[in-house]
Amino acid sequence: MKSFKPETIRYTGKGTFKIKEAHTKIDDLYADDLDYETQLRQQAAEIDKFQTNLYAHNRYGMLTVFQAMDAAGKDGTIQHVFTGTNPLGLRIYSFKKPSEQELEHDWLWRSWRDLPERGVIGIFNRSYYEEVLVVKVHPEILLNSQRLPTERTKNLNEFWKHRYEAICDFEKHLYRNGFPVIKFFLHVSKEEQAERLIARIEDPAKHWKFDEQDVKERGFWKAYQAAFEEAINETATTNSPWYVVPADDKKNMRLMVGRILIEELQKLPIAEPDVDEARSKELQKLIKVIQDQ
Repeated sequence: MKSFKPETIRYTGKGTFKIKEAHTKIDDLYADDLDYETQLRQQAAEIDKFQTNLYAHNRYGMLTVFQAMDAAGKDGTIQHVFTGTNPLGLRIYSFKKPSEQELEHDWLWRSWRDLPERGVIGIFNRSYYEEVLVVKVHPEILLNSQRLPTERTKNLNEFWKHRYEAICDFEKHLYRNGFPVIKFFLHVSKEEQAERLIARIEDPAKHWKFDEQDVKERGFWKAYQAAFEEAINETATTNSPWYVVPADDKKNMRLMVGRILIEELQKLPIAEPDVDEARSKELQKLIKVIQDQ
């Protein structure tokens, strides 16, 4: 059974990330299904404990970003990894196609609007990175739908450079204010994606998960791979790293994401709430009051 060290898939901008060299599958991190479930429960308990301390400390928050190709398993990973975490300390936002209201603002506006508060772990299922992934693969969205001044999009090379800079500035600002940003690219192979899409078609119970657009986007596979590679190289930093998680085995992927979150939460200078002895004595007096009521 393979052990896992998060640093082996962490990218911080030191060196060049090459997507063709990144694994989509590794040896199992679990002995069997029972071992997998046991590890997952243990991780969930640890994450819940850290989140409770985060909430009580009320100085830090955390933003987690999940990006992937279609059918890589973002929803299931979020569901399984955060099972058992107090909902009071979680904020989950799923980014869809921008609404009319959102298009009337700058492209980062809806991300600012849905950031977590202190003491909370924010979860972005897709994110502002869609603006340098989907929009980069389909520049017609940029030119026809985003209502930008024409002169701002004449030089697209410069335009994308500015968007990467804006993302780095955004994440640097969050880090400086106590909100580290941890980014996950769930890296699935083209072959595994095909199997999952076909499985959704063959199982009527999964038809609700199937979107014909996913098949069309699959035709742009190479363009998306290039966009992910460039986005990671342009925005990976020490304080806002990317983790490129092998996603062909969902169980391995979930265990890896859980372990990474625990390690990142451990980095925050947060301890369990201090016990105030004087307040504790005062509260003890209330026990009799409650009993006598």
